Formats: sequence, C-alpha cells, structure tokens
Amino acid sequence: MDKNQEEKTERLTNGPLKPLLVRLAIPSIVSMLISTFYNMADTFFVGQMQNTSATGGVGVVLPVMTLIQSFGYFFGHGSGNFISRKLGEGDEESAAHMASTGFFCALAFSLVLMAAGLIFLKPLVGVLGSTPTIRPYAEEYMLVILLGAPVMVGSIVMNNQMRFQGNAYYSMFGIAAGGVLNIGLDPLFIFAFDMGVTGAALATVISQAVSFIILFIMLEKSDCIKLRFREIRFQKLFAGNIVRGGTPSLCRQGITSVAAICFNAVASGYGDPAVAAISIVTKITSFTSAVLIGFGQGFQPVCGYSYGAKKFRRVYDAFRFCVKICFAFLFVLAALVFAFAPQIVRLFQRNDAAVIEIGAKLLRAQLVSFPLMSFVILCNMMLQTIGMAWRASLLALSRQGILLIPVLYAAEAIFGMNGLIWAQTAADVLSLAAAVAITFRVLACFKKDEDLPAHAHRHTA
Repeated sequence: MDKNQEEKTERLTNGPLKPLLVRLAIPSIVSMLISTFYNMADTFFVGQMQNTSATGGVGVVLPVMTLIQSFGYFFGHGSGNFISRKLGEGDEESAAHMASTGFFCALAFSLVLMAAGLIFLKPLVGVLGSTPTIRPYAEEYMLVILLGAPVMVGSIVMNNQMRFQGNAYYSMFGIAAGGVLNIGLDPLFIFAFDMGVTGAALATVISQAVSFIILFIMLEKSDCIKLRFREIRFQKLFAGNIVRGGTPSLCRQGITSVAAICFNAVASGYGDPAVAAISIVTKITSFTSAVLIGFGQGFQPVCGYSYGAKKFRRVYDAFRFCVKICFAFLFVLAALVFAFAPQIVRLFQRNDAAVIEIGAKLLRAQLVSFPLMSFVILCNMMLQTIGMAWRASLLALSRQGILLIPVLYAAEAIFGMNGLIWAQTAADVLSLAAAVAITFRVLACFKKDEDLPAHAHRHTA
C-alpha cells in the first residue's frame, strides 16, 4: 500500500470521528443536491410552458430515469463497498481489480439497457401510466433520456467509487459542473430553441456527459484507484460482491421506480393534474431527502474502512451521530416546507389550481413522516456497506415496495384521493418498525465493539 493510501486509511479508521464525518458529508450532500437538479430543473422549466400534460410527461418518465440510475448505484455501490473494505484491510490489489471490473461492466450493461428501452419505448410509455394527452410528451422526453443512459450510469459509478475511497470533494466537482450546466441549458433549449420537453431531456443528457468527462479527469488526477482495461477480472469474487453489495441499491432505487409507476397509474384515474402533482412532489421530496442521502454517503467510507479494520464501536458511534444530525435537520426542514407547501408547488405549476391543491396536500402528508427516514435510510446504507446484503435489500424493498404498494392500492380503494395522498406516510411509519427489527442485533454487537457472528458476514471477503 502506497503512502497516500496508508494516510487515508489511518484517517478513516482512527481520525477524529465527528469532524471527519462532517467533512466527508458536505461534498456528498452537495453532489446529491446537484444531482436532483437534473430532474428538478426539467420539471421546473417545463412547468413554465404552462402545459400540465407536458409536466405530467416528464413525471411519467421519472421511473425510467430512476431505473437507469439504480443500475449505476448497483455497480457503483457494489464495487465501492468492496473497495472501501479491502482498502481498510490493506488489500489494494483486489480493490484495483474491482474498480475497473465494476466500471466497465456497468458501461456494457447500460448499452443493453438503452437498446431495450428504445425497442420497447412506445409500450413502456403506456405501462408507466400515461394518459392519452400525456403520452406524446413522455415519448419525446424518454427517447433522449434513453440515449444518455451510458453516461448517466458511468458518472454514477465513478462518483461512488471515488466517494467510497474518501475523495468526495473530487466527485463533487464533476457532479456540480453538470448540474450548473443543466440549469443553464434547460431554458435555452426549451424556450430559446423552442424544443419543449425534447430540449429539457437534451439538456439533461449533455450535462450528464460533461459530468462524465470531468469525473474521469478528476479520477485520473486524484489518488483514487485508476480505471484500466487490464485490471478487469471476470471472477466469482468480484461478480459476487458487486451483486451482494449493489443489490440493496438496486432494490432501493428499482422499487422506487416501481412505486412511481404505481402512483402514476393510480393518479391517472384522477386526471392530468393528479399525475402532474405526483411528479412535482416527487421532485421536491427527492431534493429535500438529498441531504439525508448525502450524509449517509459521507458515513459509508468511514463505515466500510472501520468495519474492514474491525473497529466496530467506531461504526456504531458514526451511525448514531449521523442519525441524530439527520433527524434534527429533516425535522426543521420538513416544518419549513410544510408551512410553505402551496407556494413551493406553485413554483412548478403556477397556473393550474388543481395541481397546486393536490400537490400541497400530498407534499404536507409526506413531510409528516419525513424525519423518521433518517434512521431507516442510514440503517439500509450501513447494512449494505458492511456486506449484509439480504438484510439491506429487505429493508430497501420494505419502504417503497413490500409496504407502500399494497398500502397505496388499499388506501386509495377505501379513501379515494385521500388514500393516495397519505399512503407514503403510512408506509414510512411501518418501515421504521421494520428497520428497528432488522438492525437491532447488528447495532447491539457494534455498540459492545463485538464482531458479528461468522455466518452474518462471511460473504464480505
């Protein structure tokens, strides 16, 4: 292990914990906030077209973008978790093989995903919950988004591999550049060039491509592991750890995509305003939850390195600190957004009273349970990082799938629109109970500075 890597390992496993977590969290939070701008900016500027169906079209395609991103997180987290643990153990060679294997496999898979999406574009738009008036806009937007799948996936993988190696500031610059560019290109393409939703999608893809290039340059200039074809290893060890480490992210993001499709399908029964409201609220809550995800991403390299170095009490202390900070922040943020919900929704669709009314009610309902997600999401990220894939996957599936989807359909059948509005809140409360049950024994072991039983983590080697 070279000197830079030794210093980084020492910092992540023995450095002052709270300042370290904050320092790692800040660039991750910024990266996550800017990442959400890609979708949020499109919704905002398309909303200025004063066309509810166009706003709905962008929202209908959100599950596809989420699915594309989920495979980026699958390969990025699957490889990154392994990399951080191996660097914590001092095994830089295995970490280097994993970095290149994860990245290039992700690019290959994204090409397959792009081709499949283009072939089945029209039937897919129907499945996503488009109404007849929304369909043309959804098809326009999705066509361009699918063409950008490889750069989206590649950017996410590089960002996460750098972050898991403790280089979150480098990854932040690449993501930030793309986010700022997207905000500038959206109005240019949508209004100046009169390209409508196609312009919004094109702005997103061009911005993602710029991020991809900058991230690759940053990676080459940093002390991170470099990506090289010669380091690829098609071996069970690497494939298995990508699958185990990445499956929780795939479940978390993938089931979010499925849940969004279900929400759109149920909302379509109440017309275009309901679908547009779902789209707007999803973007707002994604933006506010970016702080939580970003803090969790700052926690993950400390968790991975410390777990690899068998410093279990350090993992527990880091987890506890992050939960306390995130809960307090989300509580204050939720209260502020709750107070100004109608005004915030109006920013995205100022001329449709029905969209504003439904959106404000939906947003306020989801904010009621929002702070509880600090424990749920951080539990999921901790379990994933230490290699407990099945528990992490189960927890990831619970909030947006196993719990939410049945609650959504049952509540809407019984309470109508009010059931649709409060379904996510009910699922969040149930997912908190699931998180406590799933992680209780793990946290108890770490609090006592004890290793987990052998059967619980033997697959993390």
